[in-house]
Amino acid sequence: MQRRFSDYLIVSLKGLAMGAADAIPGISGGTIAFISGIYEELIATISNIKPSLFRTLFKEGIVAFWKEANGNFALALLLGIVISYVSFMKLAKYLLEYHPILIWSFFFGLIVASIYFVGKQITKWNVSTIIALIIGACIAFYISILPVMAANDNLLFLFFAGAIAICAMILPGISGSFILIILGAYKTISDAIHDIDIKKLLIFIAGAIIGLLSFSHALKWLFKNYHNVTLALLTGFIFGSLNKVWPWKETLTWYTNSKGIKEPLLQESVSPFSFNGDSQLLVASILMIIGFLSIFILEKIGSKKQ
Repeated sequence: MQRRFSDYLIVSLKGLAMGAADAIPGISGGTIAFISGIYEELIATISNIKPSLFRTLFKEGIVAFWKEANGNFALALLLGIVISYVSFMKLAKYLLEYHPILIWSFFFGLIVASIYFVGKQITKWNVSTIIALIIGACIAFYISILPVMAANDNLLFLFFAGAIAICAMILPGISGSFILIILGAYKTISDAIHDIDIKKLLIFIAGAIIGLLSFSHALKWLFKNYHNVTLALLTGFIFGSLNKVWPWKETLTWYTNSKGIKEPLLQESVSPFSFNGDSQLLVASILMIIGFLSIFILEKIGSKKQ
C-alpha cells in the first residue's frame, strides 16, 4: 500500500516516541517501535543495507535505490528520533535527577500495558512460545541485576561494546545505555563525547554499525522462520525489563560522570512502603495509569494500515 504524507507524519511521531525513550537510560526505543507496529519494518529496512543495495544505486540510479532502501520510511523515522532525542535529553536528565519516581512510574505503566499488546500478536501459543517467553524474561531480568564491570578504554573493547550496545538498543526491553554501564564503557564513551575524542568515537561507531547490520539480519531471519517464537522471546524481554524501570529503588553504588557529578550506578528495587524517603505513591500510581492508557493510543495508531 502506497503511503501518503500523513502516514509518514505518523511514522515521525513514532520516531519522536522512540527518541524520548532512548533518552532515558533503562528504556529501549525498540520497545516503542515494537508496540507502535513498526518494529518488523524497521528491522527489515536496516537489514536491507547490503552490497546489492548500493549496486542498485550505481546501476539503476538514486530513485530505484531510495525505493529499495525504504528511504521515505527511514528518513521520517530518523527525523523523529533525532529531533526528540536531542530536545528531550535535557528534560530527561532533569526528571531523572529531581523526579525519578515519577518518570519511572510513567514508563512502568507504559511497559506493563505493552506486554499485553505485544503478546497478543502471537497467533499460536504452544510449548515453544511459552519457553521462549520464559527465556526472554529471565535473560532481561538477569541483565538488569548484573554487577557493573570496571571502566575500560581499550579500543578493541570499545568496538565490541558498540556492537553489543546497539543490538540491545533495538531489542525491546533492553537499553543500550544500560548495557554500556554494565560493560564499564558508559563513562569512557561519555568522556569521549565530552572531550571530542574522535578516535574512540569512530571505533565505537564502527562497532555499532557492524553490530546493527549483523543483528538486524539475524532478527529478520528469525521473524521470517520463527515468527511466534521470536515474538514470545521479545515479549519476555519486555516483561523481564520491568525490574529495571521499577520506580522505587535504593542506590547501592555510585559513579562519577565526565563532569565530576556522582550518579546512581547499581540500584536495587524496593517496596514503595519501605522506600527511604517520600514514595509519592499517589502521584506515581496516577502516572502509571497514564502510561498504561497511553499504550492504547500507540496501539491504535500502530494497528492502522500504513
